[in-house]
Amino acid sequence: MSSSSASGPDGSAEKAENAENAENAKNAKNAKKTKPAGGTKNPDGARNAKNGRNAKNGRSAASSKSAAKPRKGVIIGVLVAVVALLAGWVSQAVVSGGGSGDGSSSSASGNATVEGRPDDSPAGDPALLALARRDGDDPYARGDKDAPVVMIEYADFGCSFCGKFARDTEPKLEKKYIDKGLLRVEWRNFPVFGKGSERAALAGIAAGRQGRFWEFYRTVYADKGNEKNAFTDDHLHEIAEQAGVKDLDRFDRDRASDDAKKLLDKDRNEAYGLGASATPAFLVNGEPIAGAQPDEVFTDAIERAAAAAKKKGSGGEGTGTADGKADGDGKGDGKGGEKADGKEGD
Repeated sequence: MSSSSASGPDGSAEKAENAENAENAKNAKNAKKTKPAGGTKNPDGARNAKNGRNAKNGRSAASSKSAAKPRKGVIIGVLVAVVALLAGWVSQAVVSGGGSGDGSSSSASGNATVEGRPDDSPAGDPALLALARRDGDDPYARGDKDAPVVMIEYADFGCSFCGKFARDTEPKLEKKYIDKGLLRVEWRNFPVFGKGSERAALAGIAAGRQGRFWEFYRTVYADKGNEKNAFTDDHLHEIAEQAGVKDLDRFDRDRASDDAKKLLDKDRNEAYGLGASATPAFLVNGEPIAGAQPDEVFTDAIERAAAAAKKKGSGGEGTGTADGKADGDGKGDGKGGEKADGKEGD
């Protein structure tokens, strides 16, 4: 057989080898037929017989090798499946890690953002409760200064989720709690979206100097176009006029004043001191809520705080449930709410 037949990329070498092995096998059979009568072995026949066995062994090895390939593929597939399954278990463990000790997951029942407490327990950390200013002349607060529950709102006028809370939830809380003397809301400036948000915060402070802060608040959040807005001077003048700010010259002086900047820094540092990193963030009698959560999250926290204040004897006559009726036993309904699409804020 010529040496050139041993190298072709199209498999000619393998075909030639198989042909040679087949020929050797044939010669082995012929060797048996030509064996001498005295029993002397035929050397050529012996060599051919050996070659025949080698050919057979070669075919067996090739067959074994071919069979090993699919077995190897199966093993790899099984290993991949096992790894994927383990990864799924680990992921599930991480996701459900915030669940309670009884195995329930925070994502199953909501109340994931509010740290639940028994209805008869103190409503929040005393140090956080002390952050409520309860100043009757505070233009950035609404509700009775002696209300049993104070909710502090840390927010940014350029924040989309702050706007969602202002449009969807705050009016309901006003009707259910603020108007009935059960809740006081105190605003804190927490601009996190840069210079535009800082300009809006200072403008809000200036509007408050003329008694129009909450009108400014509603005007800003009513327009979704204000989300992450640059809040230029002209735009702030438009908002101030819509909010009923009468003296725009004073408005400009107040928002450029050192007093306004000091109040902004005080509010922002208070938020950072709490570890807040996104808006909106809330404290309900010292109990934290992060994000524009469903209404039930806020009503649950407010009613539990009111019940705790009533039991402690510091809430006066002004406690009740969401429908404004006296609760009788001093307990809220204890129901929470789910996260809003899993979002914590901007």
